[in-house]
Amino acid sequence: MEDDEIEEQNEEEIQEKGTVSDFEYKDIKDLPGVGSTIASKIRNAGYQDIIALATANPMALVEACGIGEPTARKIVAEAREASKMNFMSGLEFEDKRKTVQRISTGSEALNILLGGGVETQSITECYGEYGSGKSQLAFQLAVNVQLPLEKGGLDGHAVWIDTEGTFRPARVEQIAAVKGLDPKQALQNIKIGRAYSSDHQVLLVDKIPELVNADPKIRLIVIDSMMALFRAEYVGRGTLADRQQKVNVVLHTLQRLADRFNIAVYITNQVMARPDVMFGDPTAAVGGHIIGHVATYRIYLRKGRKGSRVAKLVDSPSLPEGEASFEITSSGILDLDEEKKK
Repeated sequence: MEDDEIEEQNEEEIQEKGTVSDFEYKDIKDLPGVGSTIASKIRNAGYQDIIALATANPMALVEACGIGEPTARKIVAEAREASKMNFMSGLEFEDKRKTVQRISTGSEALNILLGGGVETQSITECYGEYGSGKSQLAFQLAVNVQLPLEKGGLDGHAVWIDTEGTFRPARVEQIAAVKGLDPKQALQNIKIGRAYSSDHQVLLVDKIPELVNADPKIRLIVIDSMMALFRAEYVGRGTLADRQQKVNVVLHTLQRLADRFNIAVYITNQVMARPDVMFGDPTAAVGGHIIGHVATYRIYLRKGRKGSRVAKLVDSPSLPEGEASFEITSSGILDLDEEKKK
């Protein structure tokens, strides 16, 4: 078969299945113009379902699947029509938002700051200097997501992409035991991917849909940290545009995953000092406006008094700026005791 050849369906099949508007597609190969051969190419390229196709760029489909551009555009258009990716009323969108869930951070004060916890269908970015608690919050979330709903979890599993070699199984087991979970099973429920380059990091993100299809209980994606490898590999102003474009693609891929699978995405980020700031805190997150525009919630973590940590909500679409204090203990993230509040 030629790459740009569209596999035809006979008229009887079309009549049996009905029109695009009234037929609920169950499989990629059920789309008009997609037979078993093209469906196999599409799946091998990482597009496992109709929603993945509907949110795909046709030219990316051309490159990934080796099919002609007219075929790719037709397939994407049919997938979008089948997915009913149209406008909806504000009330309909409000109903859709009712599917959003939250994972407890372990600290009630921090939960309140975030409107109840770390939200699904969103990207939550946490940035701060080393030792501020970014990774510790990631460990806590990776355990808490496994808890039942009534205990602040989602009865789910997690995916963790480690770019700095900071994942420690012992810490997961320690927190899991405190939460009443089987430590070994808690580790089993976290899929770890160690990224060694920015290209490898992109590849691991692209592999996540396969993991979710194999394990529908995955409800949390952690990337610790988002910019470490990009920052190390793209040095100098001449590489900035390429770096930012690549980061932008990864972030939008993560947002699509969050929307498609009702997953919470938590990314940590490094910081830099801004020499142009004369007064106040000169700390700024790495990644510039690219991360700032895509992340739904941005949290700035810093060290507080008596070993405490202070989280500042820098940006949110619906919540006011504010701060919350908590502490990091051997048991995990907890609210401050009364002595440390003084």
